[in-house]
Amino acid sequence: MQAKIDKLVPGGQGIATLENGKKAFIWGALPGETVEFEITKDKRSYCEGIATKVLQAAPERIAPQDDCYLATSPWQILDYTEELKQKSIITKECFLQQHLDFEVQPTITDGKDFGYRNKMEYSLYWSHDDNQIHLAFHTRGTHRKTPITRSSIERPEIFAKAQAIVDDLNAQHAEARTYQSLLIRCDQAGKTSAALFENGKSHPQMDALKDTLNGYEYSYSPNGFFQINLPVYELALKEIAQHITTNQVLDLYAGVGSIGLSVARDKELTLVEVNSAAFAEMEENAKQAPHAKCVLAKSEDVTEYITPECTVILDPPRAGCDQKLIDKLNEVKPAKIIYLSCNPITQARDIALLTDNYHVDKLQPYNFFPRTPHVENLAILSQI
Repeated sequence: MQAKIDKLVPGGQGIATLENGKKAFIWGALPGETVEFEITKDKRSYCEGIATKVLQAAPERIAPQDDCYLATSPWQILDYTEELKQKSIITKECFLQQHLDFEVQPTITDGKDFGYRNKMEYSLYWSHDDNQIHLAFHTRGTHRKTPITRSSIERPEIFAKAQAIVDDLNAQHAEARTYQSLLIRCDQAGKTSAALFENGKSHPQMDALKDTLNGYEYSYSPNGFFQINLPVYELALKEIAQHITTNQVLDLYAGVGSIGLSVARDKELTLVEVNSAAFAEMEENAKQAPHAKCVLAKSEDVTEYITPECTVILDPPRAGCDQKLIDKLNEVKPAKIIYLSCNPITQARDIALLTDNYHVDKLQPYNFFPRTPHVENLAILSQI
Protein backbone atom coordinates (compact mmCIF):
# COMPACT_ATOMS: atom_id res chain seq x y z
CA MET A 1 0.00 0.00 0.00
CA GLN A 2 1.01 3.64 -0.45
CA ALA A 3 0.75 6.48 2.06
CA LYS A 4 1.73 10.15 2.42
CA ILE A 5 3.17 10.77 5.89
CA ASP A 6 1.76 13.73 7.81
CA LYS A 7 3.95 13.80 10.92
CA LEU A 8 5.72 11.71 13.54
CA VAL A 9 3.73 10.53 16.56
CA PRO A 10 4.94 9.98 20.16
CA GLY A 11 5.41 6.27 19.51
CA GLY A 12 7.96 7.09 16.81
CA GLN A 13 6.09 6.08 13.67
CA GLY A 14 5.01 8.30 10.83
CA ILE A 15 1.23 8.70 10.66
CA ALA A 16 -0.80 8.84 7.45
CA THR A 17 -4.48 8.88 6.53
CA LEU A 18 -5.34 6.28 3.89
CA GLU A 19 -7.94 6.74 1.15
CA ASN A 20 -10.51 4.80 3.19
CA GLY A 21 -10.00 7.16 6.15
CA LYS A 22 -8.09 4.65 8.21
CA LYS A 23 -5.01 5.89 10.07
CA ALA A 24 -1.73 4.15 9.33
CA PHE A 25 1.22 4.16 11.76
CA ILE A 26 4.32 3.34 9.74
CA TRP A 27 7.88 2.64 10.88
CA GLY A 28 10.70 3.83 8.67
CA ALA A 29 8.74 6.79 7.26
CA LEU A 30 9.27 10.51 7.81
CA PRO A 31 6.98 13.58 7.55
CA GLY A 32 6.28 14.63 3.97
CA GLU A 33 7.35 11.32 2.48
CA THR A 34 5.36 9.07 0.19
CA VAL A 35 6.10 5.42 0.91
CA GLU A 36 5.02 1.93 0.08
CA PHE A 37 4.48 -0.08 3.24
CA GLU A 38 3.68 -3.57 4.42
CA ILE A 39 0.89 -3.94 6.99
CA THR A 40 1.95 -5.73 10.19
CA LYS A 41 -1.25 -5.14 12.17
CA ASP A 42 -4.69 -4.36 10.74
CA LYS A 43 -7.52 -3.09 12.95
CA ARG A 44 -10.89 -1.56 12.10
CA SER A 45 -9.89 2.06 12.64
CA TYR A 46 -6.13 1.92 12.12
CA CYS A 47 -3.27 -0.21 10.88
CA GLU A 48 0.43 -0.48 11.58
CA GLY A 49 3.17 -1.18 9.09
CA ILE A 50 6.76 -0.88 7.96
CA ALA A 51 7.91 1.17 4.98
CA THR A 52 9.33 -1.07 2.26
CA LYS A 53 10.06 1.59 -0.36
CA VAL A 54 10.42 5.38 -0.22
CA LEU A 55 8.82 6.89 -3.31
CA GLN A 56 9.44 10.51 -2.30
CA ALA A 57 12.05 11.12 0.37
CA ALA A 58 12.10 13.93 2.93
CA PRO A 59 15.17 16.21 2.88
CA GLU A 60 15.84 15.19 6.51
CA ARG A 61 16.28 11.51 5.57
CA ILE A 62 19.79 10.09 5.97
CA ALA A 63 21.27 6.62 5.51
CA PRO A 64 21.06 4.47 8.65
CA GLN A 65 24.34 3.34 10.19
CA ASP A 66 23.15 -0.17 11.14
CA ASP A 67 21.24 -2.79 9.18
CA CYS A 68 19.37 -3.62 12.42
CA TYR A 69 18.37 0.01 13.05
CA LEU A 70 14.63 -0.65 12.86
CA ALA A 71 14.86 -3.04 15.82
CA THR A 72 17.07 -0.89 18.04
CA SER A 73 16.98 2.75 16.95
CA PRO A 74 14.43 3.45 14.21
CA TRP A 75 15.29 7.15 13.96
CA GLN A 76 18.73 6.44 12.47
CA ILE A 77 17.11 7.54 9.20
CA LEU A 78 16.47 11.06 10.56
CA ASP A 79 18.97 13.93 10.54
CA TYR A 80 20.09 14.46 14.14
CA THR A 81 19.23 18.17 14.25
CA GLU A 82 15.74 17.30 13.04
CA GLU A 83 15.50 14.52 15.64
CA LEU A 84 16.07 17.04 18.43
CA LYS A 85 13.45 19.34 16.91
CA GLN A 86 10.93 16.52 16.57
CA LYS A 87 11.37 15.48 20.21
CA SER A 88 10.39 18.95 21.39
CA ILE A 89 7.43 18.94 18.99
CA ILE A 90 6.28 15.51 20.21
CA THR A 91 6.62 16.57 23.85
CA LYS A 92 4.45 19.62 23.18
CA GLU A 93 1.92 17.43 21.36
CA CYS A 94 1.61 15.21 24.45
CA PHE A 95 0.61 18.24 26.51
CA LEU A 96 -1.69 19.64 23.82
CA GLN A 97 -3.58 16.34 23.93
CA GLN A 98 -4.35 17.24 27.58
CA HIS A 99 -5.42 20.77 26.50
CA LEU A 100 -2.23 22.22 28.00
CA ASP A 101 -0.43 24.73 25.80
CA PHE A 102 2.98 25.26 27.42
CA GLU A 103 6.26 26.34 25.89
CA VAL A 104 8.65 23.41 25.43
CA GLN A 105 12.38 24.13 25.42
CA PRO A 106 14.73 22.82 22.70
CA THR A 107 15.80 19.26 23.43
CA ILE A 108 19.14 19.08 25.24
CA THR A 109 21.88 16.71 24.07
CA ASP A 110 25.54 16.13 24.80
CA GLY A 111 26.02 15.78 21.03
CA LYS A 112 26.82 12.05 21.11
CA ASP A 113 24.24 10.18 19.07
CA PHE A 114 25.97 6.76 18.82
CA GLY A 115 27.91 4.63 21.30
CA TYR A 116 26.02 6.03 24.28
CA ARG A 117 24.05 3.13 25.79
CA ASN A 118 25.69 1.56 28.84
CA LYS A 119 23.29 -1.42 28.83
CA MET A 120 22.19 -3.80 26.09
CA GLU A 121 20.27 -7.06 25.94
CA TYR A 122 20.79 -9.30 22.92
CA SER A 123 18.93 -12.33 21.66
CA LEU A 124 20.85 -15.32 20.34
CA TYR A 125 20.17 -16.76 16.89
CA TRP A 126 21.09 -20.20 15.56
CA SER A 127 22.11 -20.20 11.91
CA HIS A 128 21.61 -23.46 10.02
CA ASP A 129 23.92 -22.11 7.31
CA ASP A 130 27.04 -22.30 9.46
CA ASN A 131 25.72 -24.12 12.58
CA GLN A 132 26.80 -21.19 14.72
CA ILE A 133 25.27 -18.87 17.30
CA HIS A 134 24.95 -15.21 16.29
CA LEU A 135 23.96 -12.08 18.16
CA ALA A 136 20.44 -11.02 17.21
CA PHE A 137 17.55 -8.64 17.84
CA HIS A 138 13.85 -9.24 17.46
CA THR A 139 12.46 -7.86 14.22
CA ARG A 140 10.13 -4.96 15.03
CA GLY A 141 6.48 -6.00 15.08
CA THR A 142 7.27 -9.74 15.06
CA HIS A 143 8.68 -12.51 17.25
CA ARG A 144 11.31 -13.35 14.64
CA LYS A 145 14.99 -12.90 15.36
CA THR A 146 17.37 -11.20 12.95
CA PRO A 147 21.10 -11.97 13.27
CA ILE A 148 23.41 -8.94 13.41
CA THR A 149 27.06 -8.25 12.74
CA ARG A 150 27.05 -4.64 13.92
CA SER A 151 25.17 -2.42 16.37
CA SER A 152 26.21 1.16 17.04
CA ILE A 153 24.01 2.68 19.74
CA GLU A 154 25.66 0.83 22.65
CA ARG A 155 29.14 1.60 23.92
CA PRO A 156 31.69 -0.30 21.82
CA GLU A 157 32.95 -2.19 24.89
CA ILE A 158 29.52 -3.80 25.20
CA PHE A 159 29.31 -5.06 21.63
CA ALA A 160 32.89 -6.33 21.77
CA LYS A 161 32.14 -8.25 24.98
CA ALA A 162 28.94 -9.68 23.48
CA GLN A 163 30.78 -10.92 20.40
CA ALA A 164 33.51 -12.46 22.56
CA ILE A 165 30.90 -14.37 24.59
CA VAL A 166 29.23 -15.68 21.42
CA ASP A 167 32.62 -16.74 20.04
CA ASP A 168 33.23 -18.66 23.26
CA LEU A 169 29.81 -20.34 23.07
CA ASN A 170 30.53 -21.43 19.51
CA ALA A 171 33.91 -22.83 20.58
CA GLN A 172 32.01 -24.94 23.14
CA HIS A 173 29.49 -26.05 20.46
CA ALA A 174 26.63 -24.56 22.50
CA GLU A 175 23.13 -24.10 21.07
CA ALA A 176 21.20 -20.82 20.98
CA ARG A 177 17.97 -22.43 22.21
CA THR A 178 19.63 -23.00 25.59
CA TYR A 179 19.58 -19.27 26.30
CA GLN A 180 16.92 -16.62 26.73
CA SER A 181 19.20 -13.61 26.19
CA LEU A 182 22.57 -12.02 26.87
CA LEU A 183 22.71 -8.91 29.08
CA ILE A 184 25.76 -6.67 29.26
CA ARG A 185 26.33 -3.40 31.05
CA CYS A 186 29.41 -1.22 31.44
CA ASP A 187 30.44 1.73 33.54
CA GLN A 188 31.81 5.02 32.23
CA ALA A 189 35.35 3.65 32.46
CA GLY A 190 34.41 0.79 30.11
CA LYS A 191 34.36 -2.06 32.65
CA THR A 192 31.74 -4.62 31.61
CA SER A 193 29.48 -6.95 33.58
CA ALA A 194 27.71 -9.69 31.61
CA ALA A 195 25.26 -12.52 32.16
CA LEU A 196 23.78 -15.25 29.99
CA PHE A 197 20.17 -15.94 30.96
CA GLU A 198 19.51 -19.65 30.50
CA ASN A 199 16.03 -20.95 29.84
CA GLY A 200 14.46 -22.55 32.89
CA LYS A 201 17.12 -21.28 35.28
CA SER A 202 17.21 -18.34 37.67
CA HIS A 203 19.16 -15.31 36.53
CA PRO A 204 22.82 -15.36 37.58
CA GLN A 205 24.26 -12.79 39.96
CA MET A 206 26.04 -10.01 38.08
CA ASP A 207 29.04 -8.08 39.35
CA ALA A 208 28.00 -4.65 40.64
CA LEU A 209 29.25 -1.55 38.86
CA LYS A 210 30.08 1.93 40.10
CA ASP A 211 29.79 5.31 38.44
CA THR A 212 30.12 8.94 39.47
CA LEU A 213 27.31 11.47 38.97
CA ASN A 214 27.89 15.14 39.74
CA GLY A 215 30.86 14.20 41.91
CA TYR A 216 29.14 11.43 43.91
CA GLU A 217 29.77 7.71 43.49
CA TYR A 218 26.91 5.25 43.06
CA SER A 219 26.89 1.46 43.15
CA TYR A 220 24.23 -0.35 41.13
CA SER A 221 23.31 -3.77 39.82
CA PRO A 222 23.81 -4.18 36.05
CA ASN A 223 20.41 -5.86 35.67
CA GLY A 224 18.62 -3.28 37.85
CA PHE A 225 17.45 0.24 37.10
CA PHE A 226 20.11 2.84 36.37
CA GLN A 227 20.11 5.42 33.61
CA ILE A 228 21.63 4.18 30.36
CA ASN A 229 23.02 7.54 29.20
CA LEU A 230 24.90 9.03 32.14
CA PRO A 231 26.44 12.14 30.49
CA VAL A 232 22.98 13.44 29.50
CA TYR A 233 21.54 12.33 32.86
CA GLU A 234 24.14 14.52 34.57
CA LEU A 235 22.92 17.50 32.54
CA ALA A 236 19.39 16.87 33.82
CA LEU A 237 20.63 16.51 37.41
CA LYS A 238 22.39 19.87 37.20
CA GLU A 239 19.13 21.47 36.04
CA ILE A 240 17.16 19.79 38.84
CA ALA A 241 19.66 21.01 41.45
CA GLN A 242 18.94 24.62 40.48
CA HIS A 243 15.29 24.20 41.49
CA ILE A 244 15.83 22.72 44.97
CA THR A 245 14.84 25.73 47.09
CA THR A 246 13.47 24.08 50.24
CA ASN A 247 15.26 22.33 53.09
CA GLN A 248 12.87 19.36 52.98
CA VAL A 249 13.11 17.16 49.87
CA LEU A 250 11.08 14.03 49.12
CA ASP A 251 12.38 11.80 46.31
CA LEU A 252 9.66 9.36 45.20
CA TYR A 253 10.22 6.36 42.89
CA ALA A 254 13.85 6.90 43.93
CA GLY A 255 15.48 3.74 42.53
CA VAL A 256 19.06 3.58 43.80
CA GLY A 257 18.76 7.22 44.93
CA SER A 258 20.72 8.86 42.14
CA ILE A 259 18.47 11.93 41.79
CA GLY A 260 17.91 12.87 45.42
CA LEU A 261 21.43 12.03 46.54
CA SER A 262 22.93 14.02 43.66
CA VAL A 263 20.90 17.19 44.18
CA ALA A 264 19.83 17.26 47.84
CA ARG A 265 22.10 15.16 50.06
CA ASP A 266 22.76 18.27 52.17
CA LYS A 267 19.01 18.68 52.80
CA GLU A 268 16.48 16.85 54.94
CA LEU A 269 16.11 14.18 52.27
CA THR A 270 13.67 11.26 52.24
CA LEU A 271 13.98 8.65 49.48
CA VAL A 272 11.19 6.16 48.76
CA GLU A 273 11.55 2.99 46.66
CA VAL A 274 9.43 -0.18 46.49
CA ASN A 275 11.87 -2.56 44.78
CA SER A 276 13.84 -4.35 47.47
CA ALA A 277 16.98 -4.84 45.38
CA ALA A 278 17.09 -1.17 44.35
CA PHE A 279 16.33 -0.17 47.95
CA ALA A 280 19.34 -2.12 49.23
CA GLU A 281 21.55 -0.31 46.73
CA MET A 282 19.96 3.00 47.74
CA GLU A 283 20.79 2.38 51.40
CA GLU A 284 24.41 1.68 50.43
CA ASN A 285 24.57 4.85 48.31
CA ALA A 286 23.02 6.92 51.12
CA LYS A 287 25.67 6.02 53.73
CA GLN A 288 27.62 9.17 52.90
CA ALA A 289 24.51 11.36 53.22
CA PRO A 290 23.90 11.70 56.98
CA HIS A 291 20.59 13.57 56.60
CA ALA A 292 19.05 11.07 54.16
CA LYS A 293 16.24 8.72 55.19
CA CYS A 294 15.47 5.64 53.07
CA VAL A 295 11.94 4.20 53.03
CA LEU A 296 10.98 0.84 51.49
CA ALA A 297 7.40 1.33 50.26
CA LYS A 298 5.20 2.25 47.33
CA SER A 299 5.40 5.99 46.76
CA GLU A 300 1.61 6.34 46.92
CA ASP A 301 1.51 4.55 50.29
CA VAL A 302 3.73 7.00 52.19
CA THR A 303 2.08 10.28 51.29
CA GLU A 304 2.41 11.39 54.91
CA TYR A 305 5.92 12.52 54.00
CA ILE A 306 4.46 15.17 51.69
CA THR A 307 4.39 18.55 53.48
CA PRO A 308 3.66 22.12 52.35
CA GLU A 309 7.31 23.01 52.98
CA CYS A 310 8.93 20.31 50.85
CA THR A 311 10.09 19.85 47.28
CA VAL A 312 8.76 16.62 45.78
CA ILE A 313 10.84 14.84 43.13
CA LEU A 314 8.95 12.42 40.89
CA ASP A 315 10.60 9.92 38.53
CA PRO A 316 7.90 7.28 38.04
CA PRO A 317 7.87 4.34 35.61
CA ARG A 318 6.29 4.75 32.17
CA ALA A 319 2.79 4.31 33.61
CA GLY A 320 3.16 7.58 35.51
CA CYS A 321 2.00 8.45 39.03
CA ASP A 322 -0.70 6.70 41.02
CA GLN A 323 -3.95 8.67 41.37
CA LYS A 324 -3.67 8.45 45.17
CA LEU A 325 -0.38 10.33 45.00
CA ILE A 326 -1.77 13.00 42.66
CA ASP A 327 -4.69 13.54 45.03
CA LYS A 328 -2.33 14.00 47.99
CA LEU A 329 -0.20 16.52 46.09
CA ASN A 330 -3.32 18.56 45.35
CA GLU A 331 -4.43 18.32 48.96
CA VAL A 332 -1.16 19.25 50.69
CA LYS A 333 0.27 21.50 47.94
CA PRO A 334 4.04 21.09 48.50
CA ALA A 335 6.08 24.15 47.56
CA LYS A 336 7.55 22.65 44.38
CA ILE A 337 7.24 19.52 42.25
CA ILE A 338 10.08 18.34 40.01
CA TYR A 339 8.85 15.66 37.61
CA LEU A 340 11.30 13.73 35.42
CA SER A 341 9.55 11.36 33.03
CA CYS A 342 10.49 8.76 30.43
CA ASN A 343 6.95 9.01 29.02
CA PRO A 344 5.64 12.54 28.33
CA ILE A 345 2.19 11.10 27.54
CA THR A 346 1.56 9.98 31.14
CA GLN A 347 3.51 12.94 32.49
CA ALA A 348 1.15 15.34 30.69
CA ARG A 349 -1.84 13.38 32.00
CA ASP A 350 -0.56 13.71 35.58
CA ILE A 351 0.34 17.39 35.28
CA ALA A 352 -3.10 18.17 33.83
CA LEU A 353 -4.52 16.98 37.16
CA LEU A 354 -2.27 19.40 39.08
CA THR A 355 -2.81 22.64 37.15
CA ASP A 356 -5.50 23.98 39.49
CA ASN A 357 -2.79 24.31 42.13
CA TYR A 358 0.47 24.47 40.17
CA HIS A 359 2.09 26.59 37.51
CA VAL A 360 4.38 24.88 35.02
CA ASP A 361 7.60 26.88 35.11
CA LYS A 362 9.57 24.83 32.60
CA LEU A 363 9.31 21.84 30.27
CA GLN A 364 12.77 20.64 29.27
CA PRO A 365 13.24 17.56 27.07
CA TYR A 366 16.54 15.63 27.15
CA ASN A 367 17.83 13.25 24.52
CA PHE A 368 18.65 10.29 26.76
CA PHE A 369 18.00 7.91 23.85
CA PRO A 370 19.45 9.30 20.59
CA ARG A 371 18.31 7.74 17.31
CA THR A 372 15.17 6.44 18.99
CA PRO A 373 11.77 8.15 19.46
CA HIS A 374 12.10 8.01 23.25
CA VAL A 375 12.41 11.33 25.05
CA GLU A 376 12.97 12.16 28.71
CA ASN A 377 11.17 15.30 29.84
CA LEU A 378 11.77 17.41 32.95
CA ALA A 379 8.87 19.49 34.27
CA ILE A 380 9.29 22.11 37.00
CA LEU A 381 6.06 23.00 38.84
CA SER A 382 5.61 25.67 41.49
CA GLN A 383 2.59 26.32 43.68
CA ILE A 384 0.18 28.96 42.39
